[in-house]
Amino acid sequence: MADDPRRTGEADMPGLDLLYDLAACLRFFSRLPVPRLPGEPDPHLPPDFRTVPRMLPLAGLVLALPSALVLLAGRGLGLGPFLAATLAVAALVLATGALHEDGLADVADGFGGGTTPERRLEIMRDSRIGAYGGAALVLALALRIGALATLLDRTGAAAAIALMLAASLSRTAALAPMVMLAPARTGGAAASVGRPTKATAGIATGIAAILTLLALPFGLPFGGLLLMLVLALGASLAVSALARARIGGQTGDVIGACQQAAEIAALLGLIVAVPM
Repeated sequence: MADDPRRTGEADMPGLDLLYDLAACLRFFSRLPVPRLPGEPDPHLPPDFRTVPRMLPLAGLVLALPSALVLLAGRGLGLGPFLAATLAVAALVLATGALHEDGLADVADGFGGGTTPERRLEIMRDSRIGAYGGAALVLALALRIGALATLLDRTGAAAAIALMLAASLSRTAALAPMVMLAPARTGGAAASVGRPTKATAGIATGIAAILTLLALPFGLPFGGLLLMLVLALGASLAVSALARARIGGQTGDVIGACQQAAEIAALLGLIVAVPM
């Protein structure tokens, strides 16, 4: 992609473009301070989603690291599983600027309150949160906190690894609507950044699978890790299918809703495989 200014000079040091993509993912999907890397093209340019999301699995791990440390600190201070999990989820919401939670609320309001695709998209664009969106946010946060508290109780410190892995897998799974569906509107954020190529999605999926296997030494069961991978993708595909039926495509809000559904599904899948 020599015509893309974000790729200028990448041939000078093989692999440096991957580091730039990782930085771009972190800037786009989180509020974490990411400095301009040596030799990096203008970091203020919109990310090119044809290639950037290949590093999304690693970006998910990095942006969830502060949350995992909060979880371990809460456990170490004797706060108990519920309070430690609540603080960890709060830290993750702060790190991402509630980006995906906002998408989930908008999708719930639009899909629940609209009767036509046009009306649903109009509601989703409204910054106000309605009853459907509020209920979706409360339920999603409750499920994430409850699942994380359960894992902390059953697996101890390994729950921090599960948290980071769920953040990674869910963001990778949320690429599904971008690959499968055209943007539902031409002027939205999803349309402006482009769509991942199949090669990009394949690389991201491969990295996510490797990261899943790397979690084995931390005491998490193989069956549970496999369920995390499968259920995260399944949840994202289900939300994508609903978006196709409701609005005929995808938006940034749909991607956010896919991530939230995938994260919850991944955590619940691991719980099923972990003995009480």
